[in-house]
Amino acid sequence: MAALEATTLLGRYVDLVPLTHEHHDGLAEAAKDGNLWELWYTGVPAPDAMSAHIERCLGLQASGVLLPFAVIDKISERVAGMTTYLNIDIAGPRLEIGGTWYANRVQRTPLNTEAKLLLLSHAFDSLDCLAVEFRTDLAPKFYPVLSSLQRFLVAVVGSVAAGCGAEPFRLRSTASRRGLSV
Repeated sequence: MAALEATTLLGRYVDLVPLTHEHHDGLAEAAKDGNLWELWYTGVPAPDAMSAHIERCLGLQASGVLLPFAVIDKISERVAGMTTYLNIDIAGPRLEIGGTWYANRVQRTPLNTEAKLLLLSHAFDSLDCLAVEFRTDLAPKFYPVLSSLQRFLVAVVGSVAAGCGAEPFRLRSTASRRGLSV
């Protein structure tokens, strides 16, 4: 895998576009939809901290450890949230998908599943990654996040593996102290 370049990933329900400062107002509005910064199980910036968050993400992108995307809901043509490739290991080659959050109005819609599928497809098919990670905590307070990830894994990974005649998937618990939190 070569150094990651900003790219646009296009889907039926969602477009993932390179994050810029121009997404500030849309991201602030998306965060307000559900007061997402008040949720204890995720790290969504408050609207008044969005500019600093975007600046931090762009700085990490410049250093090669993060590739942030603004998530555009194609139905409403509005910014719906953001997601990232992070913990990028070019030598691996491997990366993590995370730092994802969405406005309340698009949660539990096809948008998240398609966004994850676009990210996975790009990672494996275009970037030649050998591994892509999702991380979550198994503590009860993280069950809303875990439940969403489990639904995604069953829907996407299970069907891909079944088509290959492979074992659907296995859960692996990995402890790690390193990592980048977005």
